[in-house]
Amino acid sequence: MTVIPGRQATGEVRADAEYPMERDLRALFGQSRAVFAAFAGPEHVLETANPAFSVAMGEAGAHTGLALAEIAPALVDQGVIAMLDQVYRTGESCTGRDVLVVLDGGEPVREGFFDFTYEPRRDGVGAVIGTRMIGVETTQIRHAQRLMIEQRALVEQIARQAPLAEVLDGMARCIEDLAPEQVLVSVLLADHDGRHLRHGAAPSLPEFYNEAIDGIATGEGVGSCGTAAHRREPVIVTDIGTDPFWDDFRELAGRAGLAACWSTPILARDGSLLGTFAMYHRSPRVPQDSDFALARVFADTASLAIERHHIEEAKVAAEARAEAALDELTQALHAEGKLRAEAEQRAEAAAELAARMRNAAAAQAAAPHPELCQLGGPEGCTEPAELKIADSWGDAAWGCTSHVEEAILNVRSVFIASEELGGLAAFLDR
Repeated sequence: MTVIPGRQATGEVRADAEYPMERDLRALFGQSRAVFAAFAGPEHVLETANPAFSVAMGEAGAHTGLALAEIAPALVDQGVIAMLDQVYRTGESCTGRDVLVVLDGGEPVREGFFDFTYEPRRDGVGAVIGTRMIGVETTQIRHAQRLMIEQRALVEQIARQAPLAEVLDGMARCIEDLAPEQVLVSVLLADHDGRHLRHGAAPSLPEFYNEAIDGIATGEGVGSCGTAAHRREPVIVTDIGTDPFWDDFRELAGRAGLAACWSTPILARDGSLLGTFAMYHRSPRVPQDSDFALARVFADTASLAIERHHIEEAKVAAEARAEAALDELTQALHAEGKLRAEAEQRAEAAAELAARMRNAAAAQAAAPHPELCQLGGPEGCTEPAELKIADSWGDAAWGCTSHVEEAILNVRSVFIASEELGGLAAFLDR
């Protein structure tokens, strides 16, 4: 018994008090079916049986007076008749575990697994007059075990950050394998804007169909998936041939051999759209509670996988942005260093020009106007001395227009000066 905190334990758990996962599993696997039949004589002629036995054996199961081998010939090869023969012969009960039984002779054929108990029937003096068979179907138990195994495997894939396409493809194949009737599974992923759906996984649908619906818009009446994404709730189309939601896709579905489509939105924890999970069928079909439960269970698994994928994508994008910002910072620091070096070079050049001026001023303090530029440095300058410059300390020199311009731009407090006033006035002397 499950006791929900805050509720009084009454010996019974209400359905609305169950956790969603438990409720879905109960809907999926329900109660195991028990069969009973009593047989007479060594031929195991059916005398009586419960309705579950008749359903399991098909239409012939309802007819008493027939030998079990006539009712269900497949049981001969499966060893059931041999076990009844042994019980009738020895008078001792025996059991059979996980006996595979063809449950219905119709289409599609369904196989089930049963645990059988075979017992002798005796008359008033203890003589064996027949046999009885009691069986409990274990198919659902086996399916439950497989579902748990597959669920655990998918969660482990998600935990180890397997590619999303690999996880979704494995999930789709798992559902197709677990479903009691043929189903074709499709998972579509929502764009970041939530307005379009992209192909995620559909291992059993034709490639031309997957390509055609890749990128469909979300909106009312856009097939089952586009509408489910728009409404944020399941959309069940039991007959594609007549449903108006499929008006624009009916010919495409016909070419793919699809007749029904049940779509469930895949939502994130905050309610945002992640994609859709669809179950297609080859013939018109109304879903059962177990179908809804299966869809919910795996839609939750898909949600976990897609959200984890988005988190990893965001992490990679953030790392890329951080790396780009680091590259930009490195480049800025490099540019700053280059500018600083250039500034230092200009400062050195300015100091050198200032030194040339002082040297020139000292050399020609009493000399007349020179003919050639005095600012050429050790290499000299052959250009005519056209302009006189001076600084605030009174140092002066004559130079060509190029060297004078360079000095004015790079040396502080440098003026074009008159020869008579030293460094106190500025004019052009040609």
